[in-house]
Amino acid sequence: MRNGSVCSGEVLKKIRGFYRSNDIIKVITGVLRCGKSTLMKMVADELKAQGVPVERILYLDLDQRKYRKIKTADQLEDLITSSIHEADQNYVFVDEIQNVKGFEEVINGFREDGNCSIFITGSNSYLLSGELATKLTGRYIEFEMFTLTFEEYEQMKAFYHVQISDNPMIELQNYILEGGFPRAVLIDNLEDKRRYTESVVQEIFEKDIRHRVKIRKRESFETARQYLINNFGSTTSISNLQRDLKKNGQTITRQTLARYIQALVDAKVLYECNRFDMKSRKSIAGEKKYYLSDLSFYFALNTDNRINYEPVLENIVYLYARSMDSRVSVGRIGKLECDFIMRDTSMNYAYVQVAYTIAQGRETEDRKYRPLEMIRDNYPKYIATTDYLLQKRNGIQHVNLMDFMKAEKIF
Repeated sequence: MRNGSVCSGEVLKKIRGFYRSNDIIKVITGVLRCGKSTLMKMVADELKAQGVPVERILYLDLDQRKYRKIKTADQLEDLITSSIHEADQNYVFVDEIQNVKGFEEVINGFREDGNCSIFITGSNSYLLSGELATKLTGRYIEFEMFTLTFEEYEQMKAFYHVQISDNPMIELQNYILEGGFPRAVLIDNLEDKRRYTESVVQEIFEKDIRHRVKIRKRESFETARQYLINNFGSTTSISNLQRDLKKNGQTITRQTLARYIQALVDAKVLYECNRFDMKSRKSIAGEKKYYLSDLSFYFALNTDNRINYEPVLENIVYLYARSMDSRVSVGRIGKLECDFIMRDTSMNYAYVQVAYTIAQGRETEDRKYRPLEMIRDNYPKYIATTDYLLQKRNGIQHVNLMDFMKAEKIF
């Protein structure tokens, strides 16, 4: 759970083992306003609680007015050098690192000196750029943050004494419509929450996209962006997207579309989920699904409040699995599709089908069970629905979606 002083326990668990790893730069990524700065402050606070002297911890937020003139690599190097103790162990945190041109060589230089444990965050488009990967390959590790999970959303509301419905379905609907940006939880009404999300979208374009990607035709980019956001959870290929946009009067080359999509993925507006043929054990070229980093993007940019539960619930489960450090793909078994194949860091698998309910009839039930019944291995298989009356069938676990997302592990 995270709020003004508490950050996601899952991410902290992942990063704690590297607090004193001076040879590895810790790069914290995640969609804008998801709480990356809060995470870094929490790491600094934990170090203080462990007895690290305050003077050995340097925290630089390069967006602050007092650091507004720090724009060059030399200026950043001088600032850090004058603030640390060269003979002692130091902990250096730099927020909004992209404000400094050529920061990679400076940060790597302090890493090589061996007496600094370094944590950085900022614009995803800069942090995930090819330049960073080229200059720091093998010298950094990425820790990815996500917006609030459903459980964190409820915990944060409880912490700030925001009213929580006794009906879990109403709370789920609130979460879907409001989204998981921590700041939005503290905003009173839905209209203002959406204004906030719209401002986040605009900031992402200006901060994470426009300065890194040449977008000559903003209208074409926004048309492609809106199409992808409106069709989240649907199988998409560049060819199909190009054809659909052409029908709407927008002629865009495949190369340009690919750049637009990559810009949205790099900015973590979208997550790319590849399709996987389980018989051939190969990825299916060209076919992908895109999920939103936060559902509020869809509802803030559309006037329609009606919820299409199938892609919405898929999106929620996808983000939950990713927050649990799982790799996720869409599975195909012959002509049948399994919503998600999940793989953890120990190469364990789980298979998950998602539906609003399977209580409406045998046809829906069979459609969800049949792909799982065709999988012959012994890894866990789940059907996650909002149903509270659960059933058993061929060893497949029918679970309540809200309870499933509150479990500590999937595998």
